[in-house]
Amino acid sequence: MNEFLEKEEQIVRMLRTVFDPEIPVNIYDLGLIYKIDLSDDGRLTVDMTLTAPNCPAVDFIVEDVRMKLESIEGIKDVQVNVVFDPPWDKDMMSEEAKLELGFM
Repeated sequence: MNEFLEKEEQIVRMLRTVFDPEIPVNIYDLGLIYKIDLSDDGRLTVDMTLTAPNCPAVDFIVEDVRMKLESIEGIKDVQVNVVFDPPWDKDMMSEEAKLELGFM
């Protein structure tokens, strides 16, 4: 497997360990991650959204994402951008997340 894909898999695995404290599903399967951009020099940019613009856990979630992604070997800098375009809705969730939350 090429090194870039392997690193991307590590990033996704790590994102699956981050949870909104109010929802028992990880942020990746909730569909909150819009973009993962890893440069050759180890700089990682993640665009993510929240289930609601006024989410009280935003600082906790963003810091959890940053700390966990910075722990991956070879990643030197992590920039987490919180965006609200396009707005999140439940159709962005994985099938597993929809099952877990009773949307199916």
